[in-house]
Amino acid sequence: MIGSYNQSLGVFCVLFALALFSMKASASENYEEKELVILDTDMVELYDDGIAMLMLTASPEIELLGVTVVAGNTWVEEGTAYALRQLEGAGHAASVPVAMGKNAPLREGRLGNMKKERELFGFGRDDWQGAGGYARPESWRAVYRGTYKAEPTFAPIEQHAVDFIIEQVKKYPGKVTVAAIGPCGNIAEAVRRAPEIIPLIKRIVYMGGAFFQEGNVTPAAEFNCWFDPEAAKIAFRSHFREQIIVPLDVCEKVKLSAKRYAETEKNIKNPIFREMLRRNFRHEKFKADPDYVTYIWDTIVSAIIIDPTIITEETSLPVDVNDSYSLSYGQTLAFKGGVPEGAQTSRIVLSVDEERLWKMVFDSFRKL
Repeated sequence: MIGSYNQSLGVFCVLFALALFSMKASASENYEEKELVILDTDMVELYDDGIAMLMLTASPEIELLGVTVVAGNTWVEEGTAYALRQLEGAGHAASVPVAMGKNAPLREGRLGNMKKERELFGFGRDDWQGAGGYARPESWRAVYRGTYKAEPTFAPIEQHAVDFIIEQVKKYPGKVTVAAIGPCGNIAEAVRRAPEIIPLIKRIVYMGGAFFQEGNVTPAAEFNCWFDPEAAKIAFRSHFREQIIVPLDVCEKVKLSAKRYAETEKNIKNPIFREMLRRNFRHEKFKADPDYVTYIWDTIVSAIIIDPTIITEETSLPVDVNDSYSLSYGQTLAFKGGVPEGAQTSRIVLSVDEERLWKMVFDSFRKL
């Protein structure tokens, strides 16, 4: 009896080990099948960086490795607090690390001179300066407490965003897509510090630039590339396997109207995000002016990563960024003729399937 019992126990242990190995292998295979993504962002609440992040966390096809925060629309302290709160609301704060990154453009003293610079070089139709237009907050905790009247349940990791990017790309060579939806400070520093990661990145998808139309913050430049032109130039000129750029050329075709905004409100049930929606400046704008129109910029990047077939029109051309401190500082250029030495060919997205895009946005909201 004892021998029979030991034999049965041995068989059970073997079968259990095999089942456990099979489960681990299956989980590993499923993980490998997913698109591994790092979101590099100048985070805001909901529109538009926030939605871009939430779409990635909601997609079964995506494994969001982490969120790296850079200064741009917001200071890094603000972007970190906003990212943590939204990940908490979506139930992903424990699984998606947030890393704090570069808090100033590469050009020394740029933020302090930005007001005078704009007087010299001209304003576009949008006078937004982002972090260059107001004082830096005390800390990410102060922003969180002041905005949400609560204590955070999670904190950013201690590792710097640039180191996190380098580490993850080396950990998963050839498999990481970088969604670069803010200024390129973290990306530029990562490739300068560890140029060996350049061929290891699967692809990089930017929101930035304006190639065949005027800019928004200046007549020549779009905000992300204008905020840190030197960093954008380094990123665009790096020999990545694939670069996809989502410029104003496509972003300003996808309009956020009062009707779309009302649909957004209808689809968001989570109280944390409903509060953010009411606090968003667009809420009052649409109430005051039903004909007001804005855009969802960065959201398009996440949609393309999740489903590249939503692209309906694109072109591939060598691109570059003007980092000369002049009237067209931060302008992005695409070359159909002679190409400047160092310019790399990129896919420039010109149109997307809007109905499918909005369906992806609303489907993500319903999962919150």
